[in-house]
Amino acid sequence: QVQVVESGGGLAQAGGSLRLSCTASVSTFEIATMGWYRQAPGKQRDLVAIISFGGIISADGIIEYADSVKGRFTISRDNAGNTVYLQMNSLKPEDTAVYYCNFEGARRLRGRTYWGQGTQVTVSS
Repeated sequence: QVQVVESGGGLAQAGGSLRLSCTASVSTFEIATMGWYRQAPGKQRDLVAIISFGGIISADGIIEYADSVKGRFTISRDNAGNTVYLQMNSLKPEDTAVYYCNFEGARRLRGRTYWGQGTQVTVSS
């Protein structure tokens, strides 16, 4: 059974930092993209940051950010451990949301989407 395990999150003050981690229980070559989405109360789930993996060789290592987090958040990956990190700096109250890790499958998992359980990030002013 494929698992997506998140950790990190919590409470921070405006201007502070938090780090999220996410690990998928599959081979690197079975991951096309992996990233973070967030959902604030009453709002839709939106992309925060995403990075491509070896599942799509020609697109390996491509990173995208939502405009609202560019320059403040950094997504990175651990190639050996199928783990992605989201370093969140200069946090703002509007960053408060449940953050979900996501990966899109490749090869035998092509066409499938997997989500973590979500982790709460709360930024106080």
